[in-house]
This record gives sequence, C-alpha cells and structure tokens, in this order.
Amino acid sequence: MASETAKKPLVLASGSAFRRQLLDRLQISYTVDPADIDETTRPDEPHATLALRLAHEKAACVAKRHPQAWILGSDQVASLGTQRLGKPGTPQRAAEQLRACSGQSVTFYTAMALHNDDQRWDYIDTTRVRFRTLSDEEVANYLAREDALQCAGSFKSEGLGISLTSAVETLDPTALIGLPLIALAAALRERGLLA
Repeated sequence: MASETAKKPLVLASGSAFRRQLLDRLQISYTVDPADIDETTRPDEPHATLALRLAHEKAACVAKRHPQAWILGSDQVASLGTQRLGKPGTPQRAAEQLRACSGQSVTFYTAMALHNDDQRWDYIDTTRVRFRTLSDEEVANYLAREDALQCAGSFKSEGLGISLTSAVETLDPTALIGLPLIALAAALRERGLLA
C-alpha cells in the first residue's frame, strides 16, 4: 500500500495559517486548497460529532478537485458545557468568551480526516483546558497583546493564552493549535507519505 500511496500528493483542505505551520513541522510536501462548506451545527449534534463531520466534509469537498490526492480535512470545536465557542471575530465577543471561561473547564475537540478515493481515516483528540479565575483587567491585557480573534474560544495556547490556564489535559499539545501531529504523523507514515 505504501509504495502506491507515496506517489499521491497530499492536499490540506484548510486555509488556516495555524494548520499550515503545524504541517510544516513534518517537513513533507503538500499543497493547500481550502474547503468551502456549510459549518452549521445540526440540531442536538454533539460537539465531537460536529468536529468529525466537518473534517470529513472538508476532505470530501476538496477531494472532488483532486481525485488522485490524499486530502486532509480538519476542524476544531471548543465547548463550555453545552455551549459551542467559535472564533470570536471581534474583541468584544472575545472578551465575553474569556469571561465565560474564567474559572471553568473548556473541552476542545480537534478532528482530522484523510480521504483518498474510497479510503477513509479519521481521528479526534479531546483536550481539556482549565482556566484560572480571570479578572476583567487580565482579559483586556491578554486581548490587547494577543491576536486571538481567529482562535476557537479566544484561546491561543501557543502564545500568551497559556498564561490564562491552570492546567491542560491532553495526549497531544499540537491538537489545541489545530492538528494532532502525533496521530497525523502515524497515519501519514502508514500511507507512505512520511518517512
């Protein structure tokens, strides 16, 4: 299997700079072709199910344009209890999210899907982040110093965001940034895409 698949290119179905930076760590050749899909949550859809579904839908969307390639789709959903925490987009919304997270645990579900022809692989990482009790001043200082508006839950773990936490429980610290590289590297090795 490895000898056949090694000839097939890898396409990242995401425009995320964070995911590109992570994939670059593996020092493999790939191209980027962002997926354009509807990311609306279905009624009563669990957060983990949503993340995995969106990862598969992104991979399937881009696979139509690259029929001979391996397509990597990924998605991350952050949840505070039953509430989904998306990318805030504005400083006001980011401050609201962080005030809600203060003293709470937030779960980040990071899903990946690899598609090639009729072959499918997927993986989901669950990371729990415990936030310290945050003052309004700490939230304001963080948002003034860290560009977290494109981060789920306004939390940029690879930057200043780590100072907002009391603990991070994870099997793979890269999952919080957008791609669980430990599992991905194993999947790519198995398919002959990583030496």
